[in-house]
Amino acid sequence: MRHDGRMNAQQGSTAQESIGELARRLVAADADGWTPEGVRALAAELGWAWGGTSDAPVLITGRSSGDARLRPVGDYEKRYVDGESYVELAVPVADPAPDAAAQAAAFRAAKEEVTAVLGKPSIMGSHGDMGPFYDSEPLWGAPFLRWRGRPDTLELRAGKSGPELVLQPTDPAENWFWRQGVGEEHAISGFFGSNRDQANVGLGFPGGWTARSWETVTRSLGEFLGALPAETTALGVRIGMPFYGRDGQSAPLLFDVVCGERLSIACFAPDDVDPAALGWGTVAEFPHTASAFGDDDPVWRVDAGGPGEPKGRALAEMLVATARAAGASDPTDLIIGGEAEYVDGYHVTYYGLGLPTG
Repeated sequence: MRHDGRMNAQQGSTAQESIGELARRLVAADADGWTPEGVRALAAELGWAWGGTSDAPVLITGRSSGDARLRPVGDYEKRYVDGESYVELAVPVADPAPDAAAQAAAFRAAKEEVTAVLGKPSIMGSHGDMGPFYDSEPLWGAPFLRWRGRPDTLELRAGKSGPELVLQPTDPAENWFWRQGVGEEHAISGFFGSNRDQANVGLGFPGGWTARSWETVTRSLGEFLGALPAETTALGVRIGMPFYGRDGQSAPLLFDVVCGERLSIACFAPDDVDPAALGWGTVAEFPHTASAFGDDDPVWRVDAGGPGEPKGRALAEMLVATARAAGASDPTDLIIGGEAEYVDGYHVTYYGLGLPTG
């Protein structure tokens, strides 16, 4: 395909624009129903050339972080659309090193640039291990921020190589998410938070699922804790999550999970449980926990580290063993404290854990 000088000049200018300016232009763009004609007009409006193949079309942006990918409606998408031919346009905005710390830092930097232009996102969370339309997500974590709109929504997403700005028609993405609430184990993963932004009027929420075995709890809790410090670092939030355990008579506090740039967990097991034998330590062994819990109370705690460092499965096994030793006989006896639902102005549902909240 030949490009005239004007197109090349447009590509040169867009290649130099900031992430915030790119986000502003994407929000203002018009895909006109996401039909083939509408998307080609969108490409021209953005100053990007059409390339790739019919099965894997790309828009040539000239950005050093890579060209934009279009996702055509395929077998996994067609049940969620209503006339659209494409369900997203993903634009890589950075190409950091593959480790969790670098990926989280790149996402956080992109967030700050976009937020400076568009304001606070109306939705935030993590896709967990199952991204939109059943995509697999990065192993380090799958955070996302969303500026919900009509008819289109802009998302800052953790892509496989780095953060991406994703412009998408609102209804297919939300229809996909809402229809995952079927009640089967692991039907939905990750967590989802929305605030009181006017943009969220009419937003629907799917049902959740309930863990039916301790192995399910161990798996889901391990995946959650393993990625948590990378995701909270990327999102720029701090999660405080108490866990309570029914013991047949009451539901006392068992654990307190605190995670910002590091993951710290405190244990409040009853006197007849030996936390040291189960793997818990003290502040002397985990001095970083002093910033989360103080120097001497609670006695038992663990520091799991920052982005990419937590051993999620081992942590989950320790928490489950402690909960069972403290008298929790069924997975539904482990309860997420309602305080965890409020994070930086967002109301958060922890879909991926499969545990009751109370």
